[in-house]
Amino acid sequence: MNWGSPAEFFAMGGYGLYVWGSFGVCALLMIAEPILVGKRRTSILRSLRRERIAETLDTQ
Repeated sequence: MNWGSPAEFFAMGGYGLYVWGSFGVCALLMIAEPILVGKRRTSILRSLRRERIAETLDTQ
């Protein structure tokens, strides 16, 4: 495709809102996913540490 101006490029032939909105949502999810995975990992590790401490206290 050949666009005559940056405005035409961003308008994408009338589909700009859909195209750029899709890119935005995808970028947001790609940023959010590693953050959420890291939080879940930290939560799981914290839970496992608590269980290990509880088991060692129960056996003593």
